[in-house]
Amino acid sequence: MGDETAFLGVESSVLGRRWMGPDAALQRLTDAMAQTTRLPRAVCAVLSRSGVPPEGAEDYLAPSLRALLPDPRGLRDMERAAARLLAAVDGAEKIAVFADYDVDGGASAALVICWLRAMGHVATLYIPDRIDEGYGPNVPAMETLAQTHDLIICVDCGTVSHDPIAAARGADVMVVDHHLGTETLPPAYAVVNPNRQDETGNLGHLCAAGVVFLLLVEANRQLRARGRQGPDLMAFLDLVALATVADVAPLIGVNRAFVRQGLRVMSGRSRVGLRALADVARLEAAPTAYHLGFVLGPRVNAGGRIGAADLGARLLASDDPVEAEALAERLEVLNAERREIEAAVRADAMAQAQARGAEGALVWAAGDGWHPGVIGITAARLKESLARPAIVIGLDGDEGKGSGRSVPGIDLGAAVQRLVREGLLLKGGGHRMAAGLTVARAQIETAMERLSELLAQQGAGAAGAASDLRIDSALMPGAVTVELIEQLETAGPFGAAAPAPRFAFPDMRIQSLRRMGETHLRLRFGDGESNSLEAVAFGAFESELGPALATAQGTRLHLAGKMEINQWGGRRSVQLRLDDAAVPNS
Repeated sequence: MGDETAFLGVESSVLGRRWMGPDAALQRLTDAMAQTTRLPRAVCAVLSRSGVPPEGAEDYLAPSLRALLPDPRGLRDMERAAARLLAAVDGAEKIAVFADYDVDGGASAALVICWLRAMGHVATLYIPDRIDEGYGPNVPAMETLAQTHDLIICVDCGTVSHDPIAAARGADVMVVDHHLGTETLPPAYAVVNPNRQDETGNLGHLCAAGVVFLLLVEANRQLRARGRQGPDLMAFLDLVALATVADVAPLIGVNRAFVRQGLRVMSGRSRVGLRALADVARLEAAPTAYHLGFVLGPRVNAGGRIGAADLGARLLASDDPVEAEALAERLEVLNAERREIEAAVRADAMAQAQARGAEGALVWAAGDGWHPGVIGITAARLKESLARPAIVIGLDGDEGKGSGRSVPGIDLGAAVQRLVREGLLLKGGGHRMAAGLTVARAQIETAMERLSELLAQQGAGAAGAASDLRIDSALMPGAVTVELIEQLETAGPFGAAAPAPRFAFPDMRIQSLRRMGETHLRLRFGDGESNSLEAVAFGAFESELGPALATAQGTRLHLAGKMEINQWGGRRSVQLRLDDAAVPNS
C-alpha cells in the first residue's frame, strides 16, 4: 500500500476520505501469486498485502496450531510456574484465581478453573470490583486470599502489583499476564509474561489467555513426563479465541491458529456458557471473529463494566446449563443497560474531543460522573471514529480514572508508563493497544499534552493517515460468489493487525434502496448489465453516507466495503457491508 495516486481517482469521497489502493509493486506480487497458485486474484491481493510469498500461501490459508505453537519454555519462569501448579494439585492445596474483569481476564480465569476441574480440583475465583477496588490485585484482597489459600494465580494482571503481591504472606503468588512490565518484577513465585522487560522472545502479541494456554501446555507436558495424561487442551481453544479477538490482540502467527481452531471448537457448542450466551444473543450462524469481538465479547464484558465483576468469568467457567442460562440472561440485560450508559457518555466525549480538535496525535475527553465501566469502550469508539489514539477519563473528586485505546503501530502502554515515571500520572500501565491510568484532576491538561507529544513521536496523527480508506482491489458484481467469500475467509481470521479486505466496485448504479430503522440502509446495486448485489450500510444516516445514497438512485457511483455472507431463513447469499461511496470523476 502507499501509491501516491488515489484509487479510482477518489481524492475525496462522500465521507471526505481519500481512497488508497495497492501500489504497483504489490499489484505485481498479486498477479504473480495468482499465476503461480491459481487462487482468485482477490484472495491473492489479501495474501500479498500480508507479506505471504506464493510458496507460503497454502500453509497460511490453513494455519496449523502444531506448526505455529511456540515452545512454552521459551518464556521465563514457565517451567517453574507449571511445576508449582502441579504440586498444588498433587498436594490438594487451596488455589485462588485472581483475574481482571474483562473478557481476557474472564477467559484466562476460566481456562485455569476448567483445567483444574478436569484434574479433580476446585479453585476459588476472585475478580475485583471495577469501582470499589479498581484494576488488578490490591492489598486487602490479597491479604484475605492468602489467609485461606496456598497458591494465588493472578491472570491478566499482577505484573506491576508489587505491594499487593508482597501482602499475600503465607501464600505463593504466580503471575500469568501480558501487560507491559517495569524494570523490577513483583515478589511473586513466578512471573510468566512475554512483555517482561527481560524477555527476549517474540510473543508479545499474545493476550493473557494465550499465555495461560501455554502454561497449561507446559503443565500437560510435565504430566506426560511422569506417565500421566492431562486434560484435552484443544477443547479449551474456544476461550483462547474469544479472548484473543476481544482483547484486540494482533491476528498474526499463532494467534491466527488460536482463533481459527477456537472458532471450530466453538461451532460445536460444547461449552455451556458460550452456548447460552450465543442463544440469548440470537446467534444462529456459526461464529466468526466478528461475533467474538462484537456480539459475544461485549456481553461477557457487561458484568465487569456495570454489574457484578465476576459474571463473565463464572459464565465461561460454568459446567451447569441452568446456571449458565441464568448468567447469560443477566449479562444480556446488563449489556443493554451498558449500551444506554455508553451512548450518553460517548456523545459527550465526542463533542468534547471535536471541540478540542481532532487533528493531533491524541484525542481525549474527561467528564464528571462518567461511569468507569464504559470509558474504555467509549475510548474505542473515539479511536475508531477519529483514527487516533484516544483517552477517556471519568472524574471523581480530585482524581480521574482513564482508559485508552490505540491504533496499529502506536504503543500506548509504553507512553503511559513513561508518564508515570515522569510523575504526570498517579498510576498507569497496559500494552500496545490499550492502557489504563489514574491522574490528578489538576494534572489532566498537562498529562494529555505530554502524552500527545510522545505519541506524535511514534507517528500518531500523521497527515493523511486518518482520512485514507484502504482498498485491496476492485471487483465487479458478477465475480462475487459465496465460494469466493469462503476462500477469502481462509485468509483470515481478520481483526487487529489483519483488517478484513475491502473492495471497490467502480461505476455502479443503485437500483433500489430502503431505510432500516432510524440509521441503517439496505440497497441493491448493479453494473448496468445483468449483475447486481445487495448491500447494507449500518449507521449510514449518522453520517453523510445515508443522505448521499438516498438521493443517488440511478446515478453512477463507486462503492467500497467488505464482502460477507448473509444467512437468513436458511439461505446464504452475498452482500456488501458498505463503508463509503464516491462520485466518479468523469
